[in-house]
Amino acid sequence: MNEILEQLISEFQERRLPGLQRRRTMLKALPGKVSAVVGMRRTGKTWFCFQAIQDLEAAGITRDRILYLNFEDERLLPLSVADLRLIPEVFHRLFPESHSRGVHFFFDEIQSIPKWEFFVRRLMDSGTYAQLTLTGSSAKLLSREIATGLRGRALQTEIFPYSFMEFAVLRGIEIPSRPVFGSGLRARLGGAFDAYLRQGGFPEVQGDMSDALRREILQDYLNVVVLRDVVERHGVTNIPALRAMLRHLLQSPGGRFSVHRFMNSLKSQGIACGKNLIHECLAHLAEAYLFYPVEVHSRSVRQRQVNPRKVYTIDTGLSHAVSLEHARDRGAALESCVFMSLRRRGLEIDYGITTGGNEVDFVFEDDAGKWLVQSAWSLSDPATRAREVRALEEALDMGMGNRAAVVTAYEEEGFKIGRHQVRVVPAWRWLLEQEAESLKP
Repeated sequence: MNEILEQLISEFQERRLPGLQRRRTMLKALPGKVSAVVGMRRTGKTWFCFQAIQDLEAAGITRDRILYLNFEDERLLPLSVADLRLIPEVFHRLFPESHSRGVHFFFDEIQSIPKWEFFVRRLMDSGTYAQLTLTGSSAKLLSREIATGLRGRALQTEIFPYSFMEFAVLRGIEIPSRPVFGSGLRARLGGAFDAYLRQGGFPEVQGDMSDALRREILQDYLNVVVLRDVVERHGVTNIPALRAMLRHLLQSPGGRFSVHRFMNSLKSQGIACGKNLIHECLAHLAEAYLFYPVEVHSRSVRQRQVNPRKVYTIDTGLSHAVSLEHARDRGAALESCVFMSLRRRGLEIDYGITTGGNEVDFVFEDDAGKWLVQSAWSLSDPATRAREVRALEEALDMGMGNRAAVVTAYEEEGFKIGRHQVRVVPAWRWLLEQEAESLKP
């Protein structure tokens, strides 16, 4: 193992880091704290680490004080927690002065090593490092082990697929610092939003490629999540039921998911599956950052538990990759984009049901107030407009919120419900505004 570690360390020392599309997310780092970078596979956690390494080098930190290791490199297998102690030993042997000057360690996908947190805690207690950054693709494993093993000594940074702002910048669109958009820029942003809705934001599928190739790559991501993060990690053996759930959730993003109804649907297809397994599979897929379940807005714990949850997909490109052309729902994709814009801000998001039985897509609170937000592709149809307005009106009367908005594909206007001003905003503007909020210190 010593020779393998020497080889990997030497390779990194000689490695020329690639040119990067800089992420707008900032690495949370403080002295004495571990920086945990988490997110779904292929969202760019490794590249985000490289960005942090480039920032260190730009600040004058030389490569002999930096170490990056990917624990999914097959050359490290099999690797036990006992072997992890060799990493700093080998590095300090190769670079003796680093022991006193402090090393910046970057450990990628460290959750692959059972009981890794014991090693990290010992390394932290030794005081021989300058900064320790970990990445992982499992919310439950990494978060649980950080909470129990590191005892509040970690800061978490979430990495998602490209935001709309990052997507637009990658396409050469300059975003003004002030929210002033001329007609030409509005048209370009509207076109970029259309592309973003179809392609999604995974870094690898950007650029000039065929839809067929993009679909193949995204489908491969899903297969890896199912195999590595659910089947292998949790020992799930009912693969037909798991894949049926995956297809169902991807093809109906933002839909209410009833465990009982889905179990009956599986039975009608000849797939035997119990309720407990369905609950477990949904939890596993959420832990892998693929789906985000949302509960109904209620102070009653029982009401939150008995009502179906709405389930959103992390990226519209994934849903697009598994849906037939005629079955693709632009309204559902728009709703997913709106959800992820709020999730990136780290907000607690519910959906609302009014006393009249109407649904409010998003209920959340931020510094500006308690928000009620609807998502609708267009309000041009009178029936659609009446439905969206009625739900907001009932929710405002119930005191569910005190601010309201409707996010559409392209429309922009304003109207009043009683004393409340309701803003109708195009999706491209909403997404840019929400990212600006997420970047505030």
